[in-house]
Amino acid sequence: MTAQVALPGIPPMTLLARGDAPKGKFWQRMGTQFLPFADAATEELPLARLFRLSLFQITVGMAAVMLVGTLNRVMIVELHVPSWLVAMMVSLPLVFAPLRALIGHKSDNHRSILGWKRVPYIWFGTLLQFGGFAIMPFALLIMSGDTTGSPVVGEIGAALAFLMTGAGMHTVQTAGLALATDLAPAHSRPRVVALMYVMLLIGMLISGLVIGALLHHFDALKLVKVVQGAGALTMVVNLVALWKQEARNPAATRVDAVSEAQAFAGAWADFIAQPRTVRLLVAVGLGAAAFNMQDVLLEPYGGEVLHMTVGETTALTALWAFGTLIGLGIAARLLGRQYDPSRLAGYGVVPGLIAFAAVALSGPLGSPGLLGLGVAGIGLGGGLFSVGTLTAAMSLSTNGQSGLAIGAWGAVQASCAGVAIALAGIFRDVVTDMALRGDLGTALTGPASAYGLLYGFEIILLFATLAAIGPLALPNYTSQTAENRMFGLSERPA
Repeated sequence: MTAQVALPGIPPMTLLARGDAPKGKFWQRMGTQFLPFADAATEELPLARLFRLSLFQITVGMAAVMLVGTLNRVMIVELHVPSWLVAMMVSLPLVFAPLRALIGHKSDNHRSILGWKRVPYIWFGTLLQFGGFAIMPFALLIMSGDTTGSPVVGEIGAALAFLMTGAGMHTVQTAGLALATDLAPAHSRPRVVALMYVMLLIGMLISGLVIGALLHHFDALKLVKVVQGAGALTMVVNLVALWKQEARNPAATRVDAVSEAQAFAGAWADFIAQPRTVRLLVAVGLGAAAFNMQDVLLEPYGGEVLHMTVGETTALTALWAFGTLIGLGIAARLLGRQYDPSRLAGYGVVPGLIAFAAVALSGPLGSPGLLGLGVAGIGLGGGLFSVGTLTAAMSLSTNGQSGLAIGAWGAVQASCAGVAIALAGIFRDVVTDMALRGDLGTALTGPASAYGLLYGFEIILLFATLAAIGPLALPNYTSQTAENRMFGLSERPA
């Protein structure tokens, strides 16, 4: 039973009788307006299902924190493993990064009598993560010499554990993002990408806090419990994330259908032949190197140059995460309004340029506050750049080859970031030694010299990134001739 009510200056309203109010629709509208990323949900991919699917990013973030953060420190400080050996172990997962494009292609054309394309890859990637975590703590203890076993056996076991965990991370993330692309309609994919990044960041933040608290008072038994607990949690969470997500389609994965699909070489040739692909991948590589090169050096910079405490330098990670979250939120909002992803990625470079300049100046000025603002700016720019380039890469997928496009983006991004981090450490050590010997002149003799030169090089890389991605923001780029598609700052996003 309804009644029409008219008030002065207000259009007639319909009053619903008690019990007739569409409460569910009201709360849905409220959720879409106020709940972050609620507008990424669609009829095909409801919000609850979308959030459940994104849980695989939580486990990937947890594994990343475990490999690069927690175990890195535990091996060097508590287990007294040589730093060069730790660096080799931590870098092993990068060996698998270039294979992400092949994994994506294989998941696009997987042959399965059960009718699944993405699920088998996500599941076997999960098993690899679990297996790596299962043997990792025992291998580390043997490698440290704290047992009667041979350290060589521990080194081999640790290398295998790091390699398995890294392979599982790359496989799960590549196939998981491809599955999200398959399930989400084209108009909501940019917001889905931003949500996936937010979940990855949340996984890293929560894991870092929880694992740090659990290992606050270190002992070998706690290490075994925490690492193997992470493996068990990975299995449970990824199983929940996968449950009833991908519909079975035996017709698309039968032997004769898959046999007609392109081989990887042919599919890769077609993908690279697209006019935007090479330039986008070059920009991704340059940007990933620029934004990640300082990852392992920011906290030492704060401690050595600005004399910040451990607690103060640890807070830099929170500032980076805060900036990244802001960047992801802005990206989701703009991409939801059909904003050009390449232009968004180009705009992400701009706060990065300002941020690295602030970080470089914070040392000579003795300003920890300026360093904090710079770190937040790096997170902001990196968030905009990553979401923009991944969304642009997803738009390059054709004929159901989303796995290949996402895998190519992931392979370039992870490989260039890893190489940049390794080179940054070498660069810092070499330049510091030269500065202390006086080889760089009387003006560059302190520990800040190496850091300042490194941040200057990252600014140069960001300008190169801007030059690479700028023309992609032009609406008529694909119609230009090859001679006119030159790398140049004159066509940067403006």
